[in-house]
Amino acid sequence: MEWFIIMILLITLAGLGIVTYALFQQQKLTHIQVKNLQTQLVTATQPTITPKPIEPPKPVITPAPPPMPTPSSANDVPIYKILADGAYDVLLVIDTGFNILATNQSAEKLFNKSPLMGSSLKDITDLPELELMVSDALVNEEESFEEQMLYKERHYRVRTQVYRHDDRPYVRLAMSDITQLVKLNRARRDMVANISHELRTPIANIRLIIDNLFHDQDKPKRKDSISSLRNIARETENLMWLVQEMSDLSMIESGQSIVRMIENNLRQMVLDAIERLEQRIEVHNIIVQNNVPAHFMVLCDRDLIQRVLVNLIHNAIKWSPQGETITINAQNGGDEVTISVLDNGPGVSPDQVDRIFERFYQVDASRSGGEGTGLGLAICRHIVEAHGGKIWAEANTVNKGGRFFFTLLSALGE
Repeated sequence: MEWFIIMILLITLAGLGIVTYALFQQQKLTHIQVKNLQTQLVTATQPTITPKPIEPPKPVITPAPPPMPTPSSANDVPIYKILADGAYDVLLVIDTGFNILATNQSAEKLFNKSPLMGSSLKDITDLPELELMVSDALVNEEESFEEQMLYKERHYRVRTQVYRHDDRPYVRLAMSDITQLVKLNRARRDMVANISHELRTPIANIRLIIDNLFHDQDKPKRKDSISSLRNIARETENLMWLVQEMSDLSMIESGQSIVRMIENNLRQMVLDAIERLEQRIEVHNIIVQNNVPAHFMVLCDRDLIQRVLVNLIHNAIKWSPQGETITINAQNGGDEVTISVLDNGPGVSPDQVDRIFERFYQVDASRSGGEGTGLGLAICRHIVEAHGGKIWAEANTVNKGGRFFFTLLSALGE
């Protein structure tokens, strides 16, 4: 009985093991099948990726700028006007009927009309020479013409030339303002003439004196020799003065002259300037009166301002009649001291007040006895302006005689 029960139990356990193994295998197959199905579904839902061949990079092509239009119509003119407006010269394009097709701002400013395009050249200017130049250019297309003209009190160099477009002639007209160049050329001519005159006079005088000293008929006497030697010394001093003025002006205008601003006693500088001109003062029998207060101090370069004082006093001596008085005054104006040099000569006329400070300008050489180079006042102006001051002259309509003034920085305490 016991063995029977044991056998039943073993058989039952064996059956359970078989059933369990079968279920396990079925479950395992089912899990694998599920995984396979999932893999198939995922693969089916993904798109097929086909590798593409690698293409070489395409070159970068910069677009070409649009072609510039030719001036075949009025709509093209503003494009060229943008370029022409940057020029200082007056520029015009004119057709055979003297009509203005293109222009620039300089032309509109000169002829005082805007816009100029569409106007006639004959209507905007009263220069028949300009119209004649355009006519000559149209007749002789292969040539260019250049002329110098005076318009509105300024000098212009005018150039005309013909060019063809669509087998039609057009005139290019350019006007350059050369007023400053004309002034410089005039100053150069005056400089050569003045220097030639100033050098010729003392050299001729020296030669004449020497000839008289060593005349064959008579042995030079001591008294006459001393007088002649003094005359030679005077003429030599004139030569040295001329050379010194030219040297000073050259250094000042080139910027090589250094201004050293230090405190100086103004009265003492005036006394030193008078002492340097003592011989000229005695020859002209002039009295120089120094009214500058002893305590006046100024900020300046002593050597340069000494030159200004010497030039102004020398100028007053040159124009003053014999036996007259030259007065030097100074007035404190706070930050500045105004110095004046006054004489009893003819003075400066109103139309020459501004020009007398130009290089080589002389009011009337015949009235000054042929003395002077026309450089002294120009040197004074450059030196005073380099000190931050100003220099001017008053016309003889207000007060008789020469009246020159200049300012310097004051070094006086409060």
